[in-house]
Amino acid sequence: MAAVAAAQLPDLVEQAAGELGEDPFEGISAGTHFAQPALFIAGLAHWKAAGEPDAAFYAGHSLGELPALVAAGALEPSAGLRLAVVRGRLMEEASAVRPGGMVAALGGSDEVVRKVAAEFDLTLANDNAPGQMVLSGDSEKVGEARKALRAEGAKAIRLPVAGAFHSPLMEPAVPGYREILEATEFTAAPGAFSCITAAPFDDVRADLLSALTEPVRWRDTLAAIQVAGARAFLETGPGDILTGLSRRTLGEEVESRTLDDAKEVAGA
Repeated sequence: MAAVAAAQLPDLVEQAAGELGEDPFEGISAGTHFAQPALFIAGLAHWKAAGEPDAAFYAGHSLGELPALVAAGALEPSAGLRLAVVRGRLMEEASAVRPGGMVAALGGSDEVVRKVAAEFDLTLANDNAPGQMVLSGDSEKVGEARKALRAEGAKAIRLPVAGAFHSPLMEPAVPGYREILEATEFTAAPGAFSCITAAPFDDVRADLLSALTEPVRWRDTLAAIQVAGARAFLETGPGDILTGLSRRTLGEEVESRTLDDAKEVAGA
């Protein structure tokens, strides 16, 4: 990610280093305040390296909403980076105020995962795909839920994050993020979908703010974009996680591929 970012968006890397006091890619493992701006830049850098492919619809998972809005023409890159810097810092601070954690449930039925979430008073933070859900909340309860999920036959993995993201425990981050969102300029982008509402952005500021404490409805978002007319989904950031979720959710009804897949097709 760092090499592509340095080659494609050196100005953004420099801006981030100026705001953080360090290259975000060098400190990416140090905490959310580095990881979020690094991922924002990386997402945009890979999209740019691919020739900034145009699309009818745009969506991003969690923080990925910010580079998606830039790609859709609704947000300036420098402003998006500033949002990512502040978002990461505020969420890290919120995690210190109200410590929490997250656990991914893989392979368990939706009913079992929802039952465990209710039993331990956890939030279904990410509904990513059939058989791929993430619970978020109090750190001790997350640990207990992990044991319960395994007892039910699901593969449960404690995520290496410092907080209970996309849950009410992020509430301390809301006032500060609201302030910078109100100071940020957005333009209309009818094709950009919110992963929180699983619908086109209505009030961008309100939708981005709610993403701090509300669950990511990625499964519903993919389905909504398909209903809107999409027949091919291209993952433009680094990696292939979202492509896997798309294939798992939509199956063979649509084409789901990464940038590397697209390059292989073009080469053929």
